[in-house]
Amino acid sequence: MVPSDLRYTAEHEWIREEDGVLVVGITDYAQDELGDVVFVSAPAAGTAVQAGTPCGEVESTKSVSDLYAPVDGEVMQSNDALLSTPELINTDPYGDGWIMRIRPTGGIDGTLDAAAYSDLIS
Repeated sequence: MVPSDLRYTAEHEWIREEDGVLVVGITDYAQDELGDVVFVSAPAAGTAVQAGTPCGEVESTKSVSDLYAPVDGEVMQSNDALLSTPELINTDPYGDGWIMRIRPTGGIDGTLDAAAYSDLIS
């Protein structure tokens, strides 16, 4: 299922806008492809990120995948709960498994709506 109220990237990140800050995580499709997530490396608060560039990693029992910044901006917060319970990405990818919050310096141009993301993964 691809939630219709989110934006997506071709690298399988989702984006939810909350009061001018973008909450970012990886999609259910991505976590399913990765398998059991065992470690997450996310940028620290204050880190500048650039759209489309790697800014962290998600490690599973199968592989390690880069986490890409979906927009230009500044990281406001990373999800500290993932340090001790990275499996939240598997159990609740669109909720408690969020990875970081970014204050964007531009728009979310180049992101996909739910229909376009569904087409990408089908």
